[in-house]
Amino acid sequence: MKQKTVRNILITLLIFLGLGAIGGGGLLIILPSGKLLGGLPLSILANSPFNDFLIPGIILFSVLGLSPCLLAVALVKKPENKFAEHFNFFKDMYWGWSYTIYIAFALVIWIQVETIFIQGVGWLQTFYILYAIPILFVALLPQIRTHYKK
Repeated sequence: MKQKTVRNILITLLIFLGLGAIGGGGLLIILPSGKLLGGLPLSILANSPFNDFLIPGIILFSVLGLSPCLLAVALVKKPENKFAEHFNFFKDMYWGWSYTIYIAFALVIWIQVETIFIQGVGWLQTFYILYAIPILFVALLPQIRTHYKK
């Protein structure tokens, strides 16, 4: 596949993740009772440190919502960012590529923690834990690595 096509697939994966998390997190922020998400019961938070969905909503909205969307823009425009570069553990790669890997792992961690707190796994958790795989797979393709190599 051509480099641009593969890059667009990666960007699409990030935007889909981001928009879903902005939607879900936004609804939890607006109404922390979970009622806007089909009557999500507060009882599923019994084994968590939270009394309602406000804090999880904020985390979901910002970390898995805004971050992947902003990252998609960064992968297209490739802006320099000294702050982001400070946390780039792959110094030979553009920071945006590195943060794509971080987002995939953040998604896995989010779902793992969620399943521990709610003590169960539904289709949505299964979907998103598996969704991290194509993000990582596409980010690690040679065409992408070559495109974002410094």
